[in-house]
Amino acid sequence: MKNEQGLKTPLWIYNNREEHDMKFDFTSILDRRGMDAIAVAPEEDPYGIAPVGEIKEGFDLIPMWVADMNFPTTPTICEAITKRAQHPAFGYFAPRKEYYDSIIRWQASRNGVTGLEQKHIGYQNGVLGGVLSALAVLCCPGDNVLVHAPTYVGFLEEVGTVGYHLIGSELVKDNQGVWRMDYADMEEKIRRYRIHTMIFCSPHNPTGRVWEREELEKAFEIFERNDVYVISDEIWSDLTLEGYRHIPLQSVSEDARQRTVAFYAPSKTFNLAGLVGSYHIIYNDYLRARIKRQSSLSVYNAMNVLSMHALLGAYTDTGMEWVDELRSVLTGNVDFAVEFIKTHFEGVEVSKPQGTYMLLLDCGDWLKSHGKTLDELLRAGVEVGVLWQDGRQFNRENAIRMNLALPRVRVEEAFDRLRKYAFTE
Repeated sequence: MKNEQGLKTPLWIYNNREEHDMKFDFTSILDRRGMDAIAVAPEEDPYGIAPVGEIKEGFDLIPMWVADMNFPTTPTICEAITKRAQHPAFGYFAPRKEYYDSIIRWQASRNGVTGLEQKHIGYQNGVLGGVLSALAVLCCPGDNVLVHAPTYVGFLEEVGTVGYHLIGSELVKDNQGVWRMDYADMEEKIRRYRIHTMIFCSPHNPTGRVWEREELEKAFEIFERNDVYVISDEIWSDLTLEGYRHIPLQSVSEDARQRTVAFYAPSKTFNLAGLVGSYHIIYNDYLRARIKRQSSLSVYNAMNVLSMHALLGAYTDTGMEWVDELRSVLTGNVDFAVEFIKTHFEGVEVSKPQGTYMLLLDCGDWLKSHGKTLDELLRAGVEVGVLWQDGRQFNRENAIRMNLALPRVRVEEAFDRLRKYAFTE
């Protein structure tokens, strides 16, 4: 079997196709030990967010903390990198026209984007770095910046470090348990704290909300009325669950198109964080020029040639097929996990995400009724090999965040262990 690059696809990628009616392999358990993965080596975590505790003898490690996936990526990525690596020179280079064309095609096909041109696209070493560059253009040191709460840990850690103050507007659950924006609170805080920049997360991390167009339109009425510019982190845009579709913030209106700086990456979608490579989409000529200049000040905001070829291998027809199968797998894992929690973990509240592969558990009632602390519960999971993440890192008391991007058999094993050894009397 040949792919777009004309290379033969490894047979092991398809080893479960007939049994599971899928073209790609989402059932094999990857052995990531010794393969540069902090997911299975928490002692090497450079970010200080790894689970604390020791795994007891007799239990293997199930990685459910750091937000990367435990599936083989689409074969076209490995093939594209291998093909380029066969040429033994890796000198200075400029991004190929195909790089920009691939992004334009991907955004049109996946997100319905029209009018996107090469000049609107720019490389970023990472989404978070791009966010910080945009803040430096849109804000003065000491300015207040609006975010939704709970908030991505990267924003909490880095934005304050560079001299800005995050002001949180709490998301609230409706009577169906769906997280919603509190528009009155957003506008009140924008005015009270004289805010002119918001960091928007779409789909939202860590709640997994996929915003509806009407919600985005209503938010932008507030932004336009109060002259607020928006930095939109859309790194999770490809990973909506079945039945949901991402709506780019810039597509809401012409004002949104000019007032929004959006950041994307194939890294979450295809598990490429170790290769580094994100990009911005900025239609406003003035903002694009200033942010491009700000991003270049470190001198190191430069693309890696293999990262470029990884994107070329990802943003293909085969990559689209792979993502669609991945979304189906993640939807099944989320359905299983949410139902298991509601059935077996009385006192644990969970809102079913609409996107991402992360689950946010509110364990407050369970902890209170069992006289235990969150630290004790976290350790109980780690002791039986379930490495999950402390939700307090997202400014959410009594919360735990879980990664469900694993083969279903591992997800089921993890929850069975939690039922037997963690959520006990």
